[in-house]
Amino acid sequence: MFYFFSALFWLLAAAVAFTTIAPMTSSQLWWIRGWDFPRLHIALVALLASGLGLYLALGATRLAALALLAAALYQGYRIFPYTPLAAQEVALATKTPEAEQVSILSVNVLMENTDHNRLRALIDREDPDVLFLMETDQTWVDALDDQLARYETVLRHPLSNYYGAVFATRLPSTRAEMVFLSDDDTPAVLAQLTAPTGDFFFVGLHPQPPVPGVDTEARDAQIKRAALLADSTILPVVAMGDFNDVAWSWTAERFKHYGDFMDPRVGRGMLPSFDANSWIMRFPIDQLYVTQGVGLVSFGRLENIGSDHFPMKAVVTVTGLDP
Repeated sequence: MFYFFSALFWLLAAAVAFTTIAPMTSSQLWWIRGWDFPRLHIALVALLASGLGLYLALGATRLAALALLAAALYQGYRIFPYTPLAAQEVALATKTPEAEQVSILSVNVLMENTDHNRLRALIDREDPDVLFLMETDQTWVDALDDQLARYETVLRHPLSNYYGAVFATRLPSTRAEMVFLSDDDTPAVLAQLTAPTGDFFFVGLHPQPPVPGVDTEARDAQIKRAALLADSTILPVVAMGDFNDVAWSWTAERFKHYGDFMDPRVGRGMLPSFDANSWIMRFPIDQLYVTQGVGLVSFGRLENIGSDHFPMKAVVTVTGLDP
């Protein structure tokens, strides 16, 4: 039994070492970038393995156990900003009159999800000013025809490859278009909208995730280009969508840096949005970012609509850029 636990310890130690060190590189290989996601899980495995190493009480295992504790602390350091213990990055604009608020609903519908009524009911109930839907094929576009008919501006780009998109808004729009920010067939939304208190840019993103056969060059390029195109020095910016990237990744950090974005999750909690069908493997990949000049009234996760993503809703107000 001792040899079994010893072998288990070294196996876990090797796994933790790899999954902690590999994402520190700038590699865009899917099997490396994928380990950005389960940092909490890796930290828990590191703590358990460390306890096992201390229990075995050998010189080498004790040293390795200390290294595992360091790995757990590092993983905790990376996810700490997304806990209620950290300082909040975006304060709530709680006294904003309702007439000055803009509601935004972002939903990855799951293309093969046939429960169209649940999303129709959600849109009817929330009645958002801005609607951004992802994974919409022609069946989904047809199913939501009545809901989309209420909006003055509607962009439809149905696709059968899980990267279709729909954008709709009742706000006056100076510009609203589907654009392709990388070489793959994944459209993004760029729109200049007029809120009751001023203009702002809306960016809607749904790049490809790191999965077998798909590295992250296109995803990372799309995220970076979106941050640069929506110039926060001209107008405030709201970015939302299924980024297929966790909030604490190096790509997300670059996105925030390039666009001067702030993340409402910081200081409030992870608010994991995917996978809605799993209690264990859930990650915050449906994002909301805002720049200076955007006040956050509320941000939250709505109920399951039959997709593997939870819908995300934000209510904002445009406060304008400082002179």
